[in-house]
Amino acid sequence: MSVTRRYRDVWEGFWEAAPERVGAVLWDAEPALTAGVHLALFEPHMTEHVLPVVDLGCGNGTQTRYLADRFPLVAGVDLAPAAIARARSLDPGGRVRFTVADATDPAAVRSLRTELGDAQVYLRGVLHQAGPADREALAGAVAELVGERGRAFVVEPAEAAGDILDALARDPEGPPPKLRPLLAHGIATGGLAEDQGPELFRAAGLRVLAAGELPLTTTEYLVDGTRIELPARWLVVGRGR
Repeated sequence: MSVTRRYRDVWEGFWEAAPERVGAVLWDAEPALTAGVHLALFEPHMTEHVLPVVDLGCGNGTQTRYLADRFPLVAGVDLAPAAIARARSLDPGGRVRFTVADATDPAAVRSLRTELGDAQVYLRGVLHQAGPADREALAGAVAELVGERGRAFVVEPAEAAGDILDALARDPEGPPPKLRPLLAHGIATGGLAEDQGPELFRAAGLRVLAAGELPLTTTEYLVDGTRIELPARWLVVGRGR
C-alpha cells in the first residue's frame, strides 16, 4: 500500500493528537543531538553550500529550523497537513518554506525541483516507514531533488532498532509513554536492512559517497534514566565524486 493511501491519514492523526510541548514526540530530539550531528557528517561532502536545503519528511520542523539557522534557503516537506501546520506555527518569522507534498508523487517532486533547482536533501527516518514500491519512489525523489550538484544525507534506523522497540512495547509494565502513540497509530517501528539503503539509491542513479553507523537519539528514557538510543546507519549520496 502506498505512502499516500496508507500513511497520510496515519500521520495526520498522529500529528493532530501529539502534544505540542518540546520533546513530546519520540524521535524529536534536540537538534544538537540529531541534525547537528548529521550536519557534521554531511557538510564535508557538500560541494556548494549555497544550494537550497530540503528536509524531506520534516514533521513539526524542529530539525528544519535548525538547518535554517545555517543555510540561506531551507524548505520543509511533509505529506501530513497537520505536521506542516504545526511546523509553520513554530516558525513565526517564516524562515522556512514549509510545504505539504507527497514525496512519492513525481509531479509534486518535479514542482519542488522547478522551484528550487539542485538542492541538498536531508532525509531522516522516512524510508523505513514506506512500502517497497514507495521506497523506490522516495529514492527517485531524492535523485530528482539533488540534481547534478546536490548531495543527500540519509539516516535510517537499523533492523536492530525494531527489535529494541518491540521489546520495549512488550514490557510487562507497558511501553514507554512516547512509544505508545506510534503503536496506537500503526506507525512502523522497524528499520532497514544494512544493504537496502545503498541499493535503493544506486538504482535511482546516485553514488554512495560516504556511509557509517551512529545512534539515533530519541526523547524517551528508560526507568533507570538512560536515554533510549537506537542503532542507525547513515549515507551521503549524490551524482558527483
